[in-house]
Amino acid sequence: MLDSCKLKSACNLPFIYNKKINTAGTSNADVPLPDPGMYQLDITLRRGQSLAARDRGGTSDPYVKFKIGRKEVFRSKIIHKNLNPVWEEKACILVEHLREPLYIKVFDYDFGLQDDFMGSAFLDLTQLELNRPTDVTLTLKDPHYPDHDLGIILLSVVLTPKEGEHRDATMLMRKSWKRSSKFQTQSLRLSDAHRKSHLWRGIVSITLIEGRDLKAMDSNGLSDPYVKFRLGHQKYKSKIMPKTLNPQWREQFDFHLYEERGGIIDITAWDKDAGKRDDFIGRCQVDLSALSREQTHKLELQLEEGEGHLVLLVTLTASATVSISDLSVSSLEDQKEREEILKRYSPLRIFHNLKDVGFLQVKVIRAEGLMVADVTGKSDPFCVVELNNDRLLTHTVYKNLNPQWNKVFTFNIKDIHSVLEVTVYDEDRDRSADFLGKVAIPLLSIQNGEQKAYVLKNKQLTGPTKGVIYLEIDVIFNAVKASLRTLIPKEQKYIEEENRLSKQLLLRNFIRMKRCVMVLVNAAYYVNSCLDWDSPPRSLAAFVLFLFVVWNFELYMIPLVLLLLLTWNYFLIISGKDNRQHDTVVEDMLEDEEEEDDKDDKDSEKKGFINKIYAIQEVCISVQNILDEVASFGERIKNTFNWTVPFLSWLAIIALCVFTVILYFIPLRYIVLVWGINKFTKKLRSPYAIDNNELLDFLSRVPSDVQVVQYQELKPDPSHSPCKRKKNNLG
Repeated sequence: MLDSCKLKSACNLPFIYNKKINTAGTSNADVPLPDPGMYQLDITLRRGQSLAARDRGGTSDPYVKFKIGRKEVFRSKIIHKNLNPVWEEKACILVEHLREPLYIKVFDYDFGLQDDFMGSAFLDLTQLELNRPTDVTLTLKDPHYPDHDLGIILLSVVLTPKEGEHRDATMLMRKSWKRSSKFQTQSLRLSDAHRKSHLWRGIVSITLIEGRDLKAMDSNGLSDPYVKFRLGHQKYKSKIMPKTLNPQWREQFDFHLYEERGGIIDITAWDKDAGKRDDFIGRCQVDLSALSREQTHKLELQLEEGEGHLVLLVTLTASATVSISDLSVSSLEDQKEREEILKRYSPLRIFHNLKDVGFLQVKVIRAEGLMVADVTGKSDPFCVVELNNDRLLTHTVYKNLNPQWNKVFTFNIKDIHSVLEVTVYDEDRDRSADFLGKVAIPLLSIQNGEQKAYVLKNKQLTGPTKGVIYLEIDVIFNAVKASLRTLIPKEQKYIEEENRLSKQLLLRNFIRMKRCVMVLVNAAYYVNSCLDWDSPPRSLAAFVLFLFVVWNFELYMIPLVLLLLLTWNYFLIISGKDNRQHDTVVEDMLEDEEEEDDKDDKDSEKKGFINKIYAIQEVCISVQNILDEVASFGERIKNTFNWTVPFLSWLAIIALCVFTVILYFIPLRYIVLVWGINKFTKKLRSPYAIDNNELLDFLSRVPSDVQVVQYQELKPDPSHSPCKRKKNNLG
């Protein structure tokens, strides 16, 4: 297990190791091993010495893999251009059988290509003394060239018995970053007490302000810098700033703080190079244990192994209301606690902690009729509950297709337009967890206190899979805070897969954009037909309307027309003349895309031609993403006026009313004057303010047609109705 602990099995290969071990004492080889036994192996990866050069410059970019059997249990960070790397990284691994050795493999990282093997060794765990720190020196060898000197790796290890602790275990999942640009889901076991320690104890809010005097990595004397942050398993990547050595990012994001004493944030700066490996600019670290809580710290960090500085704002705050409890212990069931929560989000507390918009309670009760994932005809299901970057899990119910979890999860809501994702997995000790089904529920669509059976969907959320899950969800929020938060940038998820090239996705985005463009083309044809007098009555009416509008036009009429359009659509909907159509075209394309994704997953081990023309792939992905952004922009405008999300449409009506009144009573020159003064003085008033566009932030909360299909609730089978089941039981 990583940062954390992993359960693995192994095989034997003839690699060599040398140990600095005092043989006086009891080794595990002399003691009968309990079966089954559980041991915790704490490893500190110190450094490497005299490693093999694998790059043209006579250096390497080494990293280390630790494996037990055929499963990877830990991977170190990459040390660039160094044959004597210093890692000083720690890992905690749960080991079930000491007879299975720990394998250590060293690789040279090559971006976009297959990494070069630099040597391997193994550690015989039966030779370690229990509860005693041991320094280990491993000699790296290549089985094909046993005479080659490939250097050494230095470790410190401590082996501790953990017998019996795994019996009452719960599940915790992490997504560890693989350099193949995919997140591989790992199944991790923790005791019930240990699980509670993995609820985050605070929030680390980071604002990346700027870089100064960064190293030039391109031939034009400039760079295209971006920054990567890592805190434990959490990772974040900034946007790319083209052709500059003094980039202005002004991006804000949050990390969860799991340890009371803090942690280390690793920061690396890179230069983006299309078609080849990105260049390393420099690295730095932030020791959170040295920073005081509830205070914003401005840090100017010198980049090591490079040039320049990074300027950050770092704030540590106490943990939000995040918890896991049994069904009998529910926050909203306690009347006193419920009143406190309602008071916290009452209209009278509008300006108290604007980031705390609301409270979410999710009861994960049970699932029925799940998919069979194991050869025994059963599954070992557990449930993952996600809200943006907040991620909690239930325990595993073994050998059961109708599991009862009865767990209550609570979250703080930072954005009422967030989507609650509940995913069911099958625990598999020998490999990553198997997907069983998923539902995505927009918070604004939740009906409080109602126990509902949600039909599980496939990975793309486009169609049903086997099984239903019973949830009871309550949302309490402050509408004014939620409206104000709508006008600032959305929280970016740091656990997201990178986009990959897909011909179905490319085609889907092209068709979506074409449909948006065709709306404008059809409007142009309509205007042209009026000018050509194809229909004299229509053209005459249009001509009279044109003269009237132009002669009487005032600027306030623009928001007034939009307001009338929203109102017209609203009355159409409440009168039953809804002109919104279910987008079967998008749904069909999504299903085709899922089939292609499944095929890609099966063939992921094969080296296809597309992987060898990386530059072309990157261009295609960029086009694919641009098409998606343009199509989504048009669809979001349409869905605002279609009342797809009533909360947002009402918010738009209020804003348009205000704009209409302002434009009617205040001369345009005064409005432009106020707008210009605000823009020119913004950086003077708030030097570290994050740039944003309120209109684009508002539209980012409106779902596109693809998201509308994904969030659509499927109708469950009538046999899964709780009322019907009760009647059957009575009968």
